[in-house]
Amino acid sequence: MPRAGSPTLPFTHWFARHPLPWVLLLGLIIFSIGIGWRAPWPADEPRFALIAQEMLDTGQWLIPHRAGELYPDKPPIFMWAIALGLWLTGSLKVAFLLPSLLGGLGALAMVTDLAKRMYGPRIAGLTGLGLLLTVQFTLQAKTAQIDMLVTFFITLGLYGALRHALLGPARGWWYVACVAMGLGIITKGVGFLPLLLLPAWFLPRLVKRIARPGHWQVCPLAWRDLGGGLATLVATIALWGLPMIVYTALSHDPSFDAYRNNILFKQTGQRYTDSWHHLEPFYYYILEVLPWAWLPLSLALPWAVPNWWRRIKRSDPRLVMPLSFVVLMVVFFSFSPGKRGVYMLPGTAMFVLAMAPLLPGLLKRVWFNRLAWGLAVLLGALLAIAGVLGAFGLPALARLAEEHGFAPWAWWLTIGVLTAAMAYWLPPRRGLWMLGTWLTMFWLLWSSWGYALMDDSRSMRALMTDIHAQTGDAPLALPNFSEAMVLQARQPVVHFGDDTPAEAQMRRMFAWLIKAPTQRWALLSEGQLKKYPCITTDQTHALSFKDRVNWYLLPGTAATQCAGDPAAAPLYRAPTTWQNDRNLP
Repeated sequence: MPRAGSPTLPFTHWFARHPLPWVLLLGLIIFSIGIGWRAPWPADEPRFALIAQEMLDTGQWLIPHRAGELYPDKPPIFMWAIALGLWLTGSLKVAFLLPSLLGGLGALAMVTDLAKRMYGPRIAGLTGLGLLLTVQFTLQAKTAQIDMLVTFFITLGLYGALRHALLGPARGWWYVACVAMGLGIITKGVGFLPLLLLPAWFLPRLVKRIARPGHWQVCPLAWRDLGGGLATLVATIALWGLPMIVYTALSHDPSFDAYRNNILFKQTGQRYTDSWHHLEPFYYYILEVLPWAWLPLSLALPWAVPNWWRRIKRSDPRLVMPLSFVVLMVVFFSFSPGKRGVYMLPGTAMFVLAMAPLLPGLLKRVWFNRLAWGLAVLLGALLAIAGVLGAFGLPALARLAEEHGFAPWAWWLTIGVLTAAMAYWLPPRRGLWMLGTWLTMFWLLWSSWGYALMDDSRSMRALMTDIHAQTGDAPLALPNFSEAMVLQARQPVVHFGDDTPAEAQMRRMFAWLIKAPTQRWALLSEGQLKKYPCITTDQTHALSFKDRVNWYLLPGTAATQCAGDPAAAPLYRAPTTWQNDRNLP
């Protein structure tokens, strides 16, 4: 018990005075719930987890390999991070999510700290909460895609540049920013994005010294520091790029030459200017991504834009620099024909920082709160209705449950009930708190109940367990393989190249099966099976697992009438599955 007369500060006062530890604690809770409770899920998570596991198993760290085949799409830093976590923890279920968790916490800490230095601790706390509750940011912090780690490096680049520009002179932070950009580039090519601050940084209207009290001054970036910083950026890239180029050049292996050219050219300039997938119109991000990805603060744009305009006319660099970065980043990605919603993640931190000084006023805006309250109620009601209809066997929902292998009706109905309780205790005038509480509840249930429901199906564990039960430790061929299958395999696996045409893969598979027909198996989809009448279908085994595909096990004896061609495609043994089975056929 406190002594009589001793002051007792409520939690809100502690939060207002010392926001950073509280924001990080809340972030750690939301981001870490569910770690260790699920395996990697397609599309991207199993790929990176498999590459990291393969690095540890084979000792090949410089050039990433996926199931024995070169992986030329991304540099290795993200996979190194997962492999380090796997080495430290011994658990892939823990390790594959750690880089995103730590990257999310790092970005959260930097944005909260910047807001505190620019606007004070109260606004810093609200800024940290705003970023923590941003839908895309939290989603990616709980997902093992490469984007949260590269966002950490981009945010560190922005943090260092803004420490020098707005809180400087701090030349050391500028060079930290350049190192971060270099690391970001060898994580995923877009690590250079903090350079989009330069146009605003060199605006004479911002850089000029303003003598009036209360006006922020921008510390100019000297040309020698710009040149030195860019040299530092290039030197950081060379830490991996130069050994990779030398290694591939000395290998005299055409596959390594193709890897080098792909990673240096196709996955950078060509991917931006002449994308071959995810083709979307110019307005895709503005109309189809940002409205939901940057919730809940995207709801505040009708009130934010007039305020921003007034601050821009006053040349407030605390707004102009972060906001100019957001605008230029959206424009930059919009010009590329290939677009994915996750490309907007690096702009989230600066968008929230641009909103920072508006947050105390937004909390009091009647219609903003009503919008937030209505959105939370709508989302909860939709899930509750779907849960009720699914529980009563609505045919369309029943088919979806069968296709995906799980029925989330009780989970969704519970969210609906909790939404109703929140709506009662948090009326529309406190709508922002209502939406924040709803999002927190959703993420916690998603990471616990949701993981438990979905993991067997989404991770492919159920499928590969069923296959092992029927085939034992016999080698298994996976034409048109998925990394999730290899990751969850309980037996030796072979495949025939990720980019190999399907017909060539099948001919190579038949040759492999026929060589030892009583000891080898293959996994085929129903569509693949129907294309080849030479297969003796009476010998195939239908699998009960469904993920929008009907799967069949094909014993080698069922393919003896098929024409195989050992030269049709390469054959790769997945090292993570063959470690203890070197003498198998």
